[in-house]
Amino acid sequence: MSLAAKLKELRGKNRQSLQDVADAIGASKTHIYDLETGRSNNPSIELLTKLATHFRVSIADLVGENPEGANEDPALVAMYRDLKTLTPQDRETIQMLMERLKVPKEK
Repeated sequence: MSLAAKLKELRGKNRQSLQDVADAIGASKTHIYDLETGRSNNPSIELLTKLATHFRVSIADLVGENPEGANEDPALVAMYRDLKTLTPQDRETIQMLMERLKVPKEK
């Protein structure tokens, strides 16, 4: 789940307005809106920390990078666990393969 979707979900679950969240973390309502809509997609670690603290979640869960998270595909979680058992050289080889498999962005 993207940061934008997670923020919107957490705000809704906690029944908070954009202004409530903005006031709680010391940001502007517009900035929170931009994060929720994906218009701003590179928040500072300080802002992520404040948001995670406010919503009582980890930063990894907030940004959708927690391989142990509840919404993660079980096959990916198993793959992640397997990666942790490999040697650093094997992980480096897999990383190189992944980079080669990525579809290049069109210019």
